[in-house]
Amino acid sequence: MLEFYPEGRLIDNFDNKSSLMCLSSLKEAYNNKKILEAKAIICDKDHNLIVDLGFMKGIIPREEGAIGIKEGTVRDIAVISKVNRPVCFVIIGFEKNEMGEEIAILSRRKAQEICMEQYVLNLSPGDVIDAKITHMENFGAFADIGCGIISFLPIDTISVSRISHPRERFFIGMDIKVIVKFLEKGRVHLTHKELLGTWEENARMFSIGETVGGVVRSIEDYGIFVELTPNLAGLAEPHENVFEGSCASVYIKNIVPDKMKIKLVIIDTFEREKTKPKINYFFSGNHMDKFIYSPESSSRTIETDFKLHSNVFANA
Repeated sequence: MLEFYPEGRLIDNFDNKSSLMCLSSLKEAYNNKKILEAKAIICDKDHNLIVDLGFMKGIIPREEGAIGIKEGTVRDIAVISKVNRPVCFVIIGFEKNEMGEEIAILSRRKAQEICMEQYVLNLSPGDVIDAKITHMENFGAFADIGCGIISFLPIDTISVSRISHPRERFFIGMDIKVIVKFLEKGRVHLTHKELLGTWEENARMFSIGETVGGVVRSIEDYGIFVELTPNLAGLAEPHENVFEGSCASVYIKNIVPDKMKIKLVIIDTFEREKTKPKINYFFSGNHMDKFIYSPESSSRTIETDFKLHSNVFANA
Protein backbone atom coordinates (compact mmCIF):
# COMPACT_ATOMS: atom_id res chain seq x y z
CA MET A 1 0.00 0.00 0.00
CA LEU A 2 1.27 3.44 -0.95
CA GLU A 3 1.94 5.95 1.82
CA PHE A 4 0.85 9.55 1.38
CA TYR A 5 2.21 12.53 3.30
CA PRO A 6 1.84 16.31 3.39
CA GLU A 7 3.98 18.07 0.79
CA GLY A 8 7.59 18.52 1.86
CA ARG A 9 8.01 15.12 3.48
CA LEU A 10 9.24 13.30 0.34
CA ILE A 11 11.70 15.80 -1.06
CA ASP A 12 14.71 14.52 0.94
CA ASN A 13 13.63 10.89 0.77
CA PHE A 14 16.29 8.61 -0.75
CA ASP A 15 13.84 7.01 -3.16
CA ASN A 16 12.61 10.42 -4.32
CA LYS A 17 16.17 11.69 -4.85
CA SER A 18 17.05 8.52 -6.79
CA SER A 19 14.17 9.12 -9.20
CA LEU A 20 15.46 12.64 -9.88
CA MET A 21 19.06 11.62 -10.58
CA CYS A 22 18.91 11.34 -14.37
CA LEU A 23 16.59 11.12 -17.36
CA SER A 24 16.39 7.32 -17.29
CA SER A 25 15.33 7.21 -13.62
CA LEU A 26 12.82 10.00 -14.27
CA LYS A 27 11.33 8.07 -17.19
CA GLU A 28 11.09 4.99 -15.01
CA ALA A 29 9.10 7.06 -12.49
CA TYR A 30 6.94 8.24 -15.40
CA ASN A 31 6.22 4.67 -16.50
CA ASN A 32 5.32 3.69 -12.93
CA LYS A 33 3.14 6.78 -12.36
CA LYS A 34 5.19 7.45 -9.26
CA ILE A 35 4.48 10.45 -7.03
CA LEU A 36 7.60 12.60 -6.66
CA GLU A 37 8.50 15.91 -5.03
CA ALA A 38 10.71 18.82 -6.02
CA LYS A 39 10.84 22.57 -5.41
CA ALA A 40 8.74 24.97 -7.50
CA ILE A 41 10.99 27.89 -8.43
CA ILE A 42 8.83 30.11 -10.66
CA CYS A 43 5.16 30.73 -11.38
CA ASP A 44 5.02 32.33 -14.83
CA LYS A 45 2.54 34.94 -16.06
CA ASP A 46 0.14 32.20 -17.16
CA HIS A 47 0.32 30.59 -13.70
CA ASN A 48 2.30 27.57 -14.86
CA LEU A 49 4.71 26.30 -12.20
CA ILE A 50 8.34 25.74 -13.14
CA VAL A 51 9.88 22.96 -11.06
CA ASP A 52 13.59 22.34 -10.48
CA LEU A 53 14.26 18.63 -11.05
CA GLY A 54 18.01 19.06 -10.62
CA PHE A 55 19.37 18.00 -13.98
CA MET A 56 16.42 19.44 -15.92
CA LYS A 57 13.31 21.58 -15.53
CA GLY A 58 9.73 20.44 -15.21
CA ILE A 59 6.53 22.36 -15.78
CA ILE A 60 3.16 22.00 -14.10
CA PRO A 61 0.60 23.60 -16.44
CA ARG A 62 -1.89 25.83 -14.64
CA GLU A 63 -4.81 23.41 -14.94
CA GLU A 64 -2.62 20.62 -13.55
CA GLY A 65 -1.69 22.73 -10.49
CA ALA A 66 -4.37 21.36 -8.16
CA ILE A 67 -7.73 19.62 -8.07
CA GLY A 68 -10.36 22.27 -8.80
CA ILE A 69 -8.21 24.77 -10.75
CA LYS A 70 -9.58 23.60 -14.10
CA GLU A 71 -13.16 23.61 -12.79
CA GLY A 72 -12.78 27.02 -11.17
CA THR A 73 -13.63 25.75 -7.68
CA VAL A 74 -10.10 26.47 -6.43
CA ARG A 75 -8.41 29.86 -6.90
CA ASP A 76 -5.04 30.30 -8.62
CA ILE A 77 -3.47 31.37 -5.32
CA ALA A 78 -3.28 27.63 -4.58
CA VAL A 79 -0.68 27.46 -7.36
CA ILE A 80 1.04 30.83 -6.92
CA SER A 81 1.66 30.20 -3.23
CA LYS A 82 3.70 27.07 -4.00
CA VAL A 83 6.69 29.04 -5.34
CA ASN A 84 9.88 28.25 -3.40
CA ARG A 85 8.15 25.29 -1.77
CA PRO A 86 8.17 21.54 -2.41
CA VAL A 87 5.37 20.30 -4.65
CA CYS A 88 4.26 16.76 -5.38
CA PHE A 89 3.55 15.56 -8.89
CA VAL A 90 3.41 12.69 -11.31
CA ILE A 91 5.08 12.95 -14.70
CA ILE A 92 2.57 12.94 -17.58
CA GLY A 93 4.96 13.37 -20.49
CA PHE A 94 8.07 14.92 -21.99
CA GLU A 95 8.39 17.73 -24.53
CA LYS A 96 11.05 19.87 -26.21
CA ASN A 97 11.00 23.59 -25.47
CA GLU A 98 11.69 26.35 -28.00
CA MET A 99 15.43 25.86 -27.49
CA GLY A 100 15.22 22.15 -28.18
CA GLU A 101 15.73 21.17 -24.52
CA GLU A 102 13.73 18.30 -23.14
CA ILE A 103 11.42 19.21 -20.24
CA ALA A 104 9.13 17.07 -18.13
CA ILE A 105 5.41 17.82 -18.06
CA LEU A 106 4.11 17.32 -14.55
CA SER A 107 0.73 17.12 -12.86
CA ARG A 108 0.13 17.98 -9.23
CA ARG A 109 -3.58 17.48 -9.81
CA LYS A 110 -3.11 13.82 -10.79
CA ALA A 111 -0.95 13.21 -7.71
CA GLN A 112 -3.77 14.64 -5.59
CA GLU A 113 -6.35 12.47 -7.36
CA ILE A 114 -4.28 9.36 -6.62
CA CYS A 115 -3.94 10.45 -2.98
CA MET A 116 -7.67 11.13 -2.74
CA GLU A 117 -8.68 7.80 -4.26
CA GLN A 118 -6.15 5.55 -2.53
CA TYR A 119 -5.84 7.31 0.83
CA VAL A 120 -8.24 10.12 1.76
CA LEU A 121 -11.47 8.40 0.73
CA ASN A 122 -10.43 5.29 2.67
CA LEU A 123 -10.01 7.15 5.97
CA SER A 124 -12.43 6.54 8.83
CA PRO A 125 -13.58 8.72 11.73
CA GLY A 126 -11.08 8.33 14.55
CA ASP A 127 -8.05 7.74 12.30
CA VAL A 128 -4.95 9.60 13.49
CA ILE A 129 -3.02 11.04 10.55
CA ASP A 130 -0.11 13.37 9.73
CA ALA A 131 -0.80 16.95 8.68
CA LYS A 132 1.11 20.16 8.01
CA ILE A 133 -0.22 23.62 8.84
CA THR A 134 -0.51 25.66 5.63
CA HIS A 135 -2.32 28.81 6.77
CA MET A 136 -4.38 30.13 9.67
CA GLU A 137 -7.35 32.40 10.21
CA ASN A 138 -8.90 33.56 13.48
CA PHE A 139 -11.60 30.87 13.09
CA GLY A 140 -9.27 27.92 12.54
CA ALA A 141 -6.29 26.37 10.80
CA PHE A 142 -5.90 24.74 7.40
CA ALA A 143 -3.67 21.70 7.04
CA ASP A 144 -2.24 19.59 4.25
CA ILE A 145 -3.17 15.94 4.91
CA GLY A 146 -1.48 14.52 1.82
CA CYS A 147 -0.16 15.75 -1.55
CA GLY A 148 -1.36 19.28 -0.88
CA ILE A 149 -4.98 18.26 -0.15
CA ILE A 150 -6.18 20.80 2.41
CA SER A 151 -8.49 20.11 5.34
CA PHE A 152 -9.91 22.40 7.99
CA LEU A 153 -9.31 22.38 11.75
CA PRO A 154 -11.84 24.65 13.55
CA ILE A 155 -10.38 26.71 16.39
CA ASP A 156 -12.56 25.02 19.02
CA THR A 157 -11.14 21.60 18.07
CA ILE A 158 -7.50 22.62 18.50
CA SER A 159 -7.42 22.36 22.31
CA VAL A 160 -9.72 22.22 25.31
CA SER A 161 -8.29 25.47 26.64
CA ARG A 162 -9.74 28.31 24.58
CA ILE A 163 -7.46 30.40 22.40
CA SER A 164 -8.02 33.59 20.43
CA HIS A 165 -6.09 32.46 17.34
CA PRO A 166 -4.55 29.19 16.06
CA ARG A 167 -1.09 30.79 16.19
CA GLU A 168 -1.25 30.20 19.95
CA ARG A 169 -0.73 26.52 19.13
CA PHE A 170 0.73 26.30 15.63
CA PHE A 171 3.02 27.98 13.13
CA ILE A 172 2.99 27.83 9.32
CA GLY A 173 4.78 24.70 8.11
CA MET A 174 4.40 22.92 11.46
CA ASP A 175 4.02 19.13 11.30
CA ILE A 176 1.22 17.95 13.56
CA LYS A 177 -1.02 14.97 14.23
CA VAL A 178 -4.78 15.25 13.73
CA ILE A 179 -7.82 13.00 14.01
CA VAL A 180 -10.33 12.50 11.22
CA LYS A 181 -13.73 13.61 12.55
CA PHE A 182 -15.88 13.09 9.46
CA LEU A 183 -15.96 13.42 5.68
CA GLU A 184 -18.49 15.61 3.93
CA LYS A 185 -18.69 16.01 0.15
CA GLY A 186 -15.09 14.84 -0.25
CA ARG A 187 -13.73 17.18 2.42
CA VAL A 188 -12.13 15.80 5.56
CA HIS A 189 -13.00 17.58 8.81
CA LEU A 190 -10.34 17.37 11.49
CA THR A 191 -9.95 17.63 15.24
CA HIS A 192 -6.86 17.86 17.43
CA LYS A 193 -7.69 18.33 21.11
CA GLU A 194 -8.36 14.63 21.71
CA LEU A 195 -4.63 13.95 21.23
CA LEU A 196 -3.64 16.34 24.03
CA GLY A 197 -4.71 14.20 26.96
CA THR A 198 -7.63 13.88 29.35
CA TRP A 199 -8.25 16.14 32.34
CA GLU A 200 -6.67 13.57 34.65
CA GLU A 201 -3.63 12.97 32.43
CA ASN A 202 -2.91 16.70 32.40
CA ALA A 203 -3.73 17.30 36.07
CA ARG A 204 -1.38 14.47 37.04
CA MET A 205 1.50 16.70 35.97
CA PHE A 206 0.80 19.12 38.84
CA SER A 207 0.58 18.96 42.63
CA ILE A 208 -1.07 21.06 45.31
CA GLY A 209 1.42 23.54 46.77
CA GLU A 210 3.49 23.93 43.59
CA THR A 211 4.04 27.25 41.86
CA VAL A 212 4.02 26.77 38.09
CA GLY A 213 3.83 28.73 34.86
CA GLY A 214 0.70 29.38 32.83
CA VAL A 215 -0.94 31.68 30.30
CA VAL A 216 -3.84 34.03 31.11
CA ARG A 217 -6.67 33.10 28.75
CA SER A 218 -9.77 34.82 30.11
CA ILE A 219 -10.52 37.51 32.69
CA GLU A 220 -13.96 37.38 34.30
CA ASP A 221 -15.57 39.25 37.20
CA TYR A 222 -15.39 36.15 39.38
CA GLY A 223 -11.80 35.16 38.51
CA ILE A 224 -9.09 34.62 35.95
CA PHE A 225 -8.69 31.49 33.83
CA VAL A 226 -5.06 30.45 33.48
CA GLU A 227 -3.99 27.75 31.04
CA LEU A 228 -1.55 25.27 32.55
CA THR A 229 -1.45 23.03 29.46
CA PRO A 230 -3.41 23.22 26.18
CA ASN A 231 -6.00 20.81 27.64
CA LEU A 232 -6.05 22.11 31.21
CA ALA A 233 -6.93 25.47 32.76
CA GLY A 234 -7.48 26.58 36.34
CA LEU A 235 -9.36 29.45 37.92
CA ALA A 236 -7.39 32.04 39.85
CA GLU A 237 -8.74 34.61 42.26
CA PRO A 238 -9.15 38.16 40.85
CA HIS A 239 -5.87 40.04 40.54
CA GLU A 240 -4.92 43.55 39.43
CA ASN A 241 -2.92 44.42 36.32
CA VAL A 242 -3.51 41.09 34.57
CA PHE A 243 -4.00 40.95 30.80
CA GLU A 244 -5.16 38.19 28.46
CA GLY A 245 -2.23 36.48 26.77
CA SER A 246 0.23 37.31 29.56
CA CYS A 247 2.39 34.68 31.19
CA ALA A 248 1.70 34.03 34.85
CA SER A 249 3.31 32.35 37.83
CA VAL A 250 0.53 30.63 39.75
CA TYR A 251 0.32 28.81 43.06
CA ILE A 252 -1.79 25.62 42.97
CA LYS A 253 -4.18 25.95 45.88
CA ASN A 254 -6.33 22.87 45.22
CA ILE A 255 -7.08 20.17 42.63
CA VAL A 256 -10.67 18.86 42.57
CA PRO A 257 -11.17 15.99 40.06
CA ASP A 258 -14.90 15.54 40.85
CA LYS A 259 -15.57 19.05 39.60
CA MET A 260 -12.71 19.21 37.10
CA LYS A 261 -11.41 22.30 38.86
CA ILE A 262 -7.97 23.59 39.73
CA LYS A 263 -7.89 26.52 42.13
CA LEU A 264 -5.00 28.94 41.60
CA VAL A 265 -3.47 32.06 43.09
CA ILE A 266 -1.60 34.40 40.75
CA ILE A 267 1.84 35.27 42.09
CA ASP A 268 3.07 37.41 39.21
CA THR A 269 2.48 38.12 35.51
CA PHE A 270 4.82 39.17 32.74
CA GLU A 271 4.95 39.59 28.98
CA ARG A 272 5.28 36.40 26.96
CA GLU A 273 8.39 35.69 24.90
CA LYS A 274 7.80 34.99 21.23
CA THR A 275 8.75 31.36 20.66
CA LYS A 276 7.53 28.68 18.28
CA PRO A 277 4.75 26.58 19.82
CA LYS A 278 5.48 22.98 20.79
CA ILE A 279 3.01 20.14 21.23
CA ASN A 280 3.02 17.26 23.70
CA TYR A 281 0.84 14.41 22.43
CA PHE A 282 -0.56 11.95 24.97
CA PHE A 283 -1.94 9.51 22.37
CA SER A 284 0.44 7.57 20.13
CA GLY A 285 -1.91 5.14 18.37
CA ASN A 286 -3.22 5.35 14.81
CA HIS A 287 -6.94 5.17 15.65
CA MET A 288 -9.24 6.35 18.43
CA ASP A 289 -12.85 5.19 18.82
CA LYS A 290 -13.74 7.39 21.77
CA PHE A 291 -12.12 10.14 23.82
CA ILE A 292 -13.42 10.79 27.34
CA TYR A 293 -11.94 14.00 28.70
CA SER A 294 -13.68 14.03 32.07
CA PRO A 295 -12.65 11.89 35.09
CA GLU A 296 -14.86 8.92 36.03
CA SER A 297 -15.64 10.61 39.35
CA SER A 298 -17.00 13.71 37.64
CA SER A 299 -20.75 14.27 37.48
CA ARG A 300 -20.30 15.78 34.03
CA THR A 301 -19.15 13.69 31.05
CA ILE A 302 -17.20 15.33 28.23
CA GLU A 303 -16.45 12.97 25.36
CA THR A 304 -15.95 12.62 21.63
CA ASP A 305 -17.42 9.45 20.12
CA PHE A 306 -15.96 9.01 16.65
CA LYS A 307 -18.23 6.05 15.92
CA LEU A 308 -21.20 8.44 15.88
CA HIS A 309 -19.67 10.08 12.81
CA SER A 310 -19.25 6.80 10.89
CA ASN A 311 -22.63 7.00 9.11
CA VAL A 312 -22.01 10.62 8.10
CA PHE A 313 -18.60 9.59 6.80
CA ALA A 314 -19.88 6.56 4.89
CA ASN A 315 -22.75 8.47 3.25
CA ALA A 316 -20.77 11.60 2.38
